[in-house]
Amino acid sequence: MKEGIHPDYHKVLFVDNATGNQWVSRSTLSSDKTQEVDGEEMPVIRLEISAESHPFWTGQQRSLDAEGRVDRFRKRYGTKGGK
Repeated sequence: MKEGIHPDYHKVLFVDNATGNQWVSRSTLSSDKTQEVDGEEMPVIRLEISAESHPFWTGQQRSLDAEGRVDRFRKRYGTKGGK
């Protein structure tokens, strides 16, 4: 491997904001926030969604329609909600 051209690849603590699950992996990402895990200080990367909280992987679908777009679509085109 050529020296000086590759980013720093190090251990990182990933935290899923939706579920609170944490896991250690390796990444080139860095963060100002750190946390000690097993006696080792690691940068903390917060994720909005991961496989632990994604509706496709959990089998739960959430509707995040705050402006009523889905209801307007269903009203306009006559589709019924739900399964």
